[in-house]
Amino acid sequence: MPRSIRPDAVLVQAVIAGALSFAHLHDLAAAAGQIGWKAWAYPISVDLLLVAAWRRLRSDGPSRLAWCWFLIALVASLGANVATAGFLDLQHPPAWLRFGIAGWPALAFLGGTLLAHSPTAEDRVPDPPAPAAPEPAPQIPEPAASAPASEPAEIPAADEPPALPAADPTPAAPVPAALVDHARKVADDHHARTGSRIDTDTLRARLGVPPQLADAIAAQLA
Repeated sequence: MPRSIRPDAVLVQAVIAGALSFAHLHDLAAAAGQIGWKAWAYPISVDLLLVAAWRRLRSDGPSRLAWCWFLIALVASLGANVATAGFLDLQHPPAWLRFGIAGWPALAFLGGTLLAHSPTAEDRVPDPPAPAAPEPAPQIPEPAASAPASEPAEIPAADEPPALPAADPTPAAPVPAALVDHARKVADDHHARTGSRIDTDTLRARLGVPPQLADAIAAQLA
C-alpha cells in the first residue's frame, strides 16, 4: 500500500510564511522602481542570504560574521513585511527606501562572498603546539662540609727543669777561670731568685757568649 501523505504543520507554516515574505519583498522592490524580473530577484536574494547565514551558524557554530549577515537579512525581510502593511505609502515611496533597495544587491553580494569564502572551522589550520619548556637539570646536592676534626687537647707537661744538652764529644776549648767565676755568680744569682738551676740558653744570654762557649761554661758549672 502506498504510504499515506501526512502533512507536517511546521513545514506548511514555513511555506506560507516564506510565500508571504517573498510577496512582500517583491511588492516593496516594485514600489521602489524595480520592475519586471528585478522585483522578483530581490526576495530571492534576501531569502538566500538568510538561509546561507543560518546554515553557517548551524555548521560552524556561532560567529560574528554569520550572526551579522543573518540579522541584516532578517531585518530586510521583516522591514518589507512591515512596510507593505500600510506603514509606508508605496505609491510615493520615500527616498531612503529607494536608496536601500538600490544598494541591496551590492550588500547582498558582499555578504554572500564573505560567507562562502571565509575559512570555516574545518579549513582553519591548527596552530602548532608551543615547544615544551626544557626540564631543568636535576640539581646534585653539594656534600655538606665536614666539620674540622678537633685537634687533641694538649696535655700540659709537668714543670720540669730543662735538661742540659748532651756534651759535645769534641774537646771543648779552654774556658778562662775569670769567666767561669763570673758565670758561677750569675748561676748562683739565678738560683737565688728563681729557685732552679740556670739553663744553658739563659746563661748564654746573660753572659753574651757564643753557644759552644756557653756549653763549655755550663759543663764547668755542673
